[in-house]
Amino acid sequence: VQVVESGGGLVQPGGSLRLSCVASGFTFSSFTMRWYRQAPGKGREFVARISSTGGDTFYAGSVKGRFTISRDNRKNTVYLQMNSLKPEDTAVYHCNALLWGHDYWGQGTQVTVSS
Repeated sequence: VQVVESGGGLVQPGGSLRLSCVASGFTFSSFTMRWYRQAPGKGREFVARISSTGGDTFYAGSVKGRFTISRDNRKNTVYLQMNSLKPEDTAVYHCNALLWGHDYWGQGTQVTVSS
């Protein structure tokens, strides 16, 4: 099982980024996928999740209305569209797959929101 994130970078406040996570080694279309983030000096924080079909999504209150999670099961990829970014969104963003009680994490992609 492998999940690989990409798409991070430096963006000004109010800007947008789209993160991608490509998964392999399991039947991607059968599992809920999640995004988490970890800011410097803080614990890992849940950001969003999406059901296996993409029909159900859930967001942390801090990002609701600004971030959108989506997936393309043909490409084994989950996305996180981030709009109206704030400095407090600065963190390493991680993709997560929970398979049969075991968590699989990618290496993360750094998002820095700064002027």
